[in-house]
Amino acid sequence: QVQLVESGGGSVQAGGSLRLSCAASGRTFSSYTVGWFRQAPGKEREFVAATSWRSNGYTVYADSVKGRFTISRDNAKNTVYLQMNSLKPEDTAVYSCAARYLGSTNYATVSGYNVWGQGTQVTVSS
Repeated sequence: QVQLVESGGGSVQAGGSLRLSCAASGRTFSSYTVGWFRQAPGKEREFVAATSWRSNGYTVYADSVKGRFTISRDNAKNTVYLQMNSLKPEDTAVYSCAARYLGSTNYATVSGYNVWGQGTQVTVSS
């Protein structure tokens, strides 16, 4: 089983950018589907983006971030990234990465993952 650690969160003004990192240790990360989720205060955790473990597999995004966020992975570094551009105040949340060995069809749901990081705070001010 892998362990996940997020980094890169912080405070930015609207329109700014941040890059989050999800670093894995413990097993080869290349065989894991990885997703990013976020949870704002008083709201349920919601799907942001996911990348398949397959080399020619999918990358998918929530409609709310499509065109602004990009998920990518560097298997040599055992790291998945979430580049966030044109940030909006409504993007403010704790962002967490999650993983599942070989993934599942439920890649856009919390139940589709069985390993989670501790989360990193992203705050966007207007």
